[in-house]
Amino acid sequence: MKQTTPKIESTDQAWESGTLGASPAHTKPAPADMEAAIDASLGLQAISIRLPKQLIDGYKLIGAHHGVGYQPLMRDILQRALPELMREVLQHHEAKAVEVEHQLEEWKKVA
Repeated sequence: MKQTTPKIESTDQAWESGTLGASPAHTKPAPADMEAAIDASLGLQAISIRLPKQLIDGYKLIGAHHGVGYQPLMRDILQRALPELMREVLQHHEAKAVEVEHQLEEWKKVA
């Protein structure tokens, strides 16, 4: 006897709710070369990092609250923090450059 699969209408709501596209019976892992191609196209690089378990547990809790995995959440937080951290570095180096310029001017006056 042939087993029939119930037909589910393909709507945006069915996809977003997971009714369509999330059945383990109809999924399989992507091949390693496809994963590598996706990572490369997105500019992603895998890293290995040791973090305190308590920190990871906190990210898992926050991720679960927002409906995302803890690793994408960490990536998002790091991406959000980077521009401000880069500004701090640039401001520090700009201040150093101004300091050097003033010092050079002082030396020119003495010479």
